[in-house]
Amino acid sequence: MNSLRDLNSEAVLRFGPYALHLAQRLVLEGDRPLRLGGRALDVLQVLVEHAGSVVSKEQLIAQVWPRSVVEEINLRVHIAALRRALGDGQNGQCYIVNIPQRGYSFVAPVQHSPEPVAFPSETVHKPLHNLPARLTPITGRDALVGSLVRQLPVRRFMTLVGPCGIGKTTVAVRVAELLLQHYRHGAWMVDLAEIDDPAQVVDHLKRTLQLKVGTTLESLANRHALLVLDNCEHLLERCRTLVETLLQSMPRLSILATSREPLRAAGETVSRLPPLAVPPLSGLRSVAEVMGYSAVQLFVSRARARQQGFTLREQDLKGVREICRRLDGLPLAIELAAAHIDALALVGLQAQLDNCFQLLTRGRRTAIPRHQTLKAALDWSYERLSSREQSVLQRLAVFKMAFTQDAAISVISGDALPVAELIEVLDNLALKSLLSLEQGSSGPRYRFLNTTRSYALEKLEHSDELCALETRYAGYLSQMRAPSGGQVALQLVE
Repeated sequence: MNSLRDLNSEAVLRFGPYALHLAQRLVLEGDRPLRLGGRALDVLQVLVEHAGSVVSKEQLIAQVWPRSVVEEINLRVHIAALRRALGDGQNGQCYIVNIPQRGYSFVAPVQHSPEPVAFPSETVHKPLHNLPARLTPITGRDALVGSLVRQLPVRRFMTLVGPCGIGKTTVAVRVAELLLQHYRHGAWMVDLAEIDDPAQVVDHLKRTLQLKVGTTLESLANRHALLVLDNCEHLLERCRTLVETLLQSMPRLSILATSREPLRAAGETVSRLPPLAVPPLSGLRSVAEVMGYSAVQLFVSRARARQQGFTLREQDLKGVREICRRLDGLPLAIELAAAHIDALALVGLQAQLDNCFQLLTRGRRTAIPRHQTLKAALDWSYERLSSREQSVLQRLAVFKMAFTQDAAISVISGDALPVAELIEVLDNLALKSLLSLEQGSSGPRYRFLNTTRSYALEKLEHSDELCALETRYAGYLSQMRAPSGGQVALQLVE
């Protein structure tokens, strides 16, 4: 069985009545998907790929939880869940056995099919999904994914909203994976970033669903399925109309959309995706404590993938915290930074943070272009702004901290940018996840992510407005530091 350890990601492993599809991270019993959590599936894959051999508990934990300190009880819980799902011990069939003092072994015969087979459906023999294969585990999203899995079948239409690089697509794919067993006709992902013309949306959807020429969407009225509409932000109006039409004509359909702003369609439930958790500025007492923060977990996991034997040490804690903080807890930014660990080490990475986009340019070749680098992801957003929105975004980069609406008006408005128009653009930029809107002690304030501000500042530096805006910003700060403006000054530096 040793040959199973060198399988490609398209392989199918068969044992008893089950088939483990590696690329889809899916276990089928006949044509019925088994409901398995991500960790349990990881454990099963390791055991099946080492079928006939003993896998130590330490080896299982290291492969399934490479970035975390995990107790053995966690492993036992997932082993028990696997045994229940596989009916281990029923009708005399045995799959996973515990070898005392050594570990676990998958003892059932395993057959290897080099190519995946089609998943049958009611009327045609096609896959029940087209979800992309995940190459790495998801970090720090368990609670959110669980909430979406519970809510989506009931609410029917939910939109994941957040800035570029926050991981909207990754979360949506994981939710769809876990809900495959719920939807009789599967889960289908439609990447709208592949098109720019609103008139192509329906045809693109039909091609993704592999519908025959001439087939109408109305013919799918009785389908019980999940549709993932990925990257809706540049086609909002058309997506809004499509979603409302589909939900009315297909009463058993659920839709999960991802976008940098809400679709504002009827029945939409918006779920904003937060950054990964970053350690606070104080209280770094131990490696174990810092590893409890998901941003650090992701950084360490990706660093280990780049540099064999990478270990987080006590003397590294402040440096890793600073890297994760300056990168806003954005998964894409953290992954790209960790890719330099072998060349720069932690000290070098921290020193390069001021050159944010020079640092974050080693792309993931297997990713779609807009996800290969952080700059490409921000370019995707920036190019879809109006010229007025682009101008305001780069002008706002003179603010080095959170700012109020009044501060923005004082510094960047003028004859060419009336106050009413500026206020509207500020709201639009917040809606598009390029600014965050937060409640301060003295009212609402806008704030840049560090990475977005660096991008906008780079644009501003290539314009002829930088010096004038810096002068106006400095003048505004001086005015607010005067005795009568002390409270406003406090708002700017909180």
